[in-house]
Amino acid sequence: MENEKKQNNHKVFWKEFFRTIKYFIVAASAGLIQFGVNVLLFKVTPMPYWICYDIALILSVVWNFTINRKATFKSVGNIPIAMLKVLGYYAVFGPIATVAAVFVKEDNPYYWLITIGLILINGVTEYLFMRLFVFRKEIDSAVKAKEAKQTKASEEAKE
Repeated sequence: MENEKKQNNHKVFWKEFFRTIKYFIVAASAGLIQFGVNVLLFKVTPMPYWICYDIALILSVVWNFTINRKATFKSVGNIPIAMLKVLGYYAVFGPIATVAAVFVKEDNPYYWLITIGLILINGVTEYLFMRLFVFRKEIDSAVKAKEAKQTKASEEAKE
């Protein structure tokens, strides 16, 4: 019995480990989107850096949320509720990042380092928020729903 419990803990550990890796791969793609859009807007438009940063942040959040909800957390939960929770996270993180971005000037030698630092801080804190709050009760609900549907179809086929 104890050996079975250890094996189960081992499986859970690796499942969560790979879920975390998957999240950060998707988040890295969102970071690239954010960085690219930020640089593009800042270099080709007359908008101040903080507006470019906020536009890029919004685009990366939509990408990150959409892909991670489906692929990483496999949630079929209430999407508007989950989005509102993420909006709550960004109601706190967004202004903090924007205030930091306001102080960044193009001639600042740490301009890109600050941008990358904000993206990294965002990635780590957003993962924790999504894992522990947004999708905590809905993780793998899509898998469970699919299994239930297959079981029902299998039972109906036997009848």
